[in-house]
Amino acid sequence: MNRILVVEDHAPLRAQIVTLLQGAGWAVEEASDGRLGLQLALEQPPDVLLLDLGLPGLGGIALCQQLRAQADRHVPVLMLTARDALDDKRQGFGAGADDYLLKPFAGEELLWRCQALARRGELGRSPVLQRGPLRIDRRTHEVHAGEGQVLLLPRQAYRLLVALAEAWPRTVTRSELQQQLWVDEPPESDALRSHLYTLRQALGAHQALVKTVHGVGLRLDVPE
Repeated sequence: MNRILVVEDHAPLRAQIVTLLQGAGWAVEEASDGRLGLQLALEQPPDVLLLDLGLPGLGGIALCQQLRAQADRHVPVLMLTARDALDDKRQGFGAGADDYLLKPFAGEELLWRCQALARRGELGRSPVLQRGPLRIDRRTHEVHAGEGQVLLLPRQAYRLLVALAEAWPRTVTRSELQQQLWVDEPPESDALRSHLYTLRQALGAHQALVKTVHGVGLRLDVPE
């Protein structure tokens, strides 16, 4: 499931965008000001950043510039703005934007552009995650632990491991993990605990790599 961060200070428009994206199957995080948006984008880089230009705290141009300077990987950025002058677009692309969409816009076009940016981001990202002794191939969904050992993981246990591996070395909160595994419809029971148990059992001798940070969440305990 693709993740998108929506940074837009106009609450009604942000709510419409969030509803549209969630309806199309995106996992959505949102921020109403530039400083929070930059913090979220650096802590857990999204597959696409939907960025308004006129933001309080930190403007969209400055946010994009700082993201490009500080992020450890390329985050595709789609800028949203009512500014249609050629010089405004020059500044946006000059700051590192990948695409530019003028307000008002059609919801379908927004989805098309976000999907295109997500695909472009995937092309520039290695499908293989190496985390300590674990090698995760996101194309084949195979998990290797050491020489020739292939781990058999149920679907949700595998997705839990990938979420932790992608966020590494950061600790991921339980609410974040629930959103990634079940979007906005978490199960009534504590299914996360059950899938965590299944994951640790499947990891066998490597189960200590999945560490519980009490009061916070979970993280992979491998050297940086």
